[in-house]
Amino acid sequence: MIKKKIANIPFGPFITVLAGAMVDGKPNYATIGAYGVVSEKPVLYISLKNSHYTTSGVVENGFFSVNIPSSESIYKTDLCGCVSGNKEDKSNVFDSFYDDAGNAPMIKECPVNYLCKVIQTISIFDFTMFIGEIVAVYANEDCLENGTPNALEVKPTIMMYPGYYDLKDKVGTLFKTYRSMSTDEPR
Repeated sequence: MIKKKIANIPFGPFITVLAGAMVDGKPNYATIGAYGVVSEKPVLYISLKNSHYTTSGVVENGFFSVNIPSSESIYKTDLCGCVSGNKEDKSNVFDSFYDDAGNAPMIKECPVNYLCKVIQTISIFDFTMFIGEIVAVYANEDCLENGTPNALEVKPTIMMYPGYYDLKDKVGTLFKTYRSMSTDEPR
């Protein structure tokens, strides 16, 4: 296989999520791919452009939500990435719900939702990374398998420039596929 050097930008793949925050008393959501796990503790991060409307809500309230939309919601998901809350009210794009533990909206239509309390912020160029302790997790019951979300039922959307993609098949079991392979297999 021949490798070719290409543009020095992050193409992905990234899981597509909707970051949520209360801004001026209304729920607002921004579509992002800059989201992930920070450690083995219940901690996630999101990274938002400083000029994003949602960013001001996270700063003001100290909470954010991470909502994992299914690929079936791609129109509304992309709308939240194209339309700024500074210019258009997005509070009715999705149905929001709330947890008593924090002041951040979560999306009913998303199969998985995390509510996070900001524990640290990091400025990176014109973005702010918010590191948040997970204080509540919600999942649609029909997406659960043995008490945890099944990715094929959640149907997350993968963002990889220039498009959105979905999942088709499970190809292994986390931290077990290697161990289950015969030692005769090439590595």
